[in-house]
Amino acid sequence: MDVAKYRSLFLEEAGEHLAEMSRALLALEKDPSAAEPLELLFRMAHSIKGMAGSLEYDPITEVAHRLEDRIGRCRSTGGIGEPEELPLWFRALEELERLIGAVRASGAPPSADPALVRALAVAPAPAREPKKKAPTLR
Repeated sequence: MDVAKYRSLFLEEAGEHLAEMSRALLALEKDPSAAEPLELLFRMAHSIKGMAGSLEYDPITEVAHRLEDRIGRCRSTGGIGEPEELPLWFRALEELERLIGAVRASGAPPSADPALVRALAVAPAPAREPKKKAPTLR
């Protein structure tokens, strides 16, 4: 197996996925109830997890997996429940960028930030029901 060839492909695709994730997070920052960016984030985290796993980049796999699980729980509960959720996802994106950048520079990722991995493992709060408008009296 030509590891250099697969590493190069991983780095190219991961860079594209990170850019997509960044755009999706910015869209969610503007509209936390938007479903499309949430779906995109989930797919990109899943793709990075799979690619990193096949190359045994375990720290990247771990962060992407935890992020994917967390996004998946938000998807299943109706969206982002707490305002603290997005900053955590931005931190995860920055960590993935750092780890992937290390692969680009040295060929291997360093350890993932254990505090971030723990924070991602905590179940997110369920999305709140939108407030209903009070009926108007005539």
